[in-house]
Amino acid sequence: MRAFISAIVLGVAAVGVAACSSGMEAPRDPGVCYYIVPGETEGEDPRQIVVAEDQPQIEQCAARLEEMRVRFLRMGGSNREIIGAYQGQFIFIDPQGVKFGRTLTGARFFALARTGDGRLAVPGAIVRDEDGRPVAVAENPPTAPAQ
Repeated sequence: MRAFISAIVLGVAAVGVAACSSGMEAPRDPGVCYYIVPGETEGEDPRQIVVAEDQPQIEQCAARLEEMRVRFLRMGGSNREIIGAYQGQFIFIDPQGVKFGRTLTGARFFALARTGDGRLAVPGAIVRDEDGRPVAVAENPPTAPAQ
């Protein structure tokens, strides 16, 4: 009887692990930036569309995705949130900024924030007013004159 119960517990655990690992993984092609198009029907796998190649960093991939998002909005599109992928990580772009994550549904790391005029910047470089709203991007410190 104990062997039977142990077999059932192991079977349920195996099904649980399989369910957790069945999520989509971000493509790992070096330097390739992808736009991830969610499936239109339940159970349909998302499509991966190449946006740019030879991108040296994930931030540049995020910039290409933001550029694509803005172009679609200017043509009359209504999608303000998009998902991309770069070398094993997902990129999430929304009205607040850019976030990175290893999975589509897991935790996300806040990487770039929107400035007061809608541009993207590193969060520490944004000057905020007393209400906490972004005002502008801080300037680079002045460089010393060449001697």
